[in-house]
Amino acid sequence: MFLKEKFYEGGPAFMGILTILFVITVAWFIYQFVVAYSSKQANPEQSFRKLAYGKTMGLFAMITGLLGQLIGFTGIFDAMELAAGAGKELQPALVYGGIKVTMIVTIYGILIYLFSILLWFVSTSIIEKRMTK
Repeated sequence: MFLKEKFYEGGPAFMGILTILFVITVAWFIYQFVVAYSSKQANPEQSFRKLAYGKTMGLFAMITGLLGQLIGFTGIFDAMELAAGAGKELQPALVYGGIKVTMIVTIYGILIYLFSILLWFVSTSIIEKRMTK
């Protein structure tokens, strides 16, 4: 329930894009790991390079999260400018809440990147052990 609330609070557009990138990244790692692990004739450098592409996809997810945050900041500043132009007093709690919401997408993107690094590390370690036997 908590994750679903954060998903919608972070903005379904960017959170949806990041979720799709997460699924693609995990699927890439699983596929490349299975191919490299099951193939005895595989070129190790090529296998490691293909696994590293998964890390790059995770980095792309993190950058997408940062882009979502910057777009959110732009929305916050536009709303603040309109409110100040209309003579309304800005409430600090609203500003802080807006900043908090923009950070959800960035945190999600960073978590995807960290998970992709973890998957890369584990998969390359296992394949290295398998190839040295």
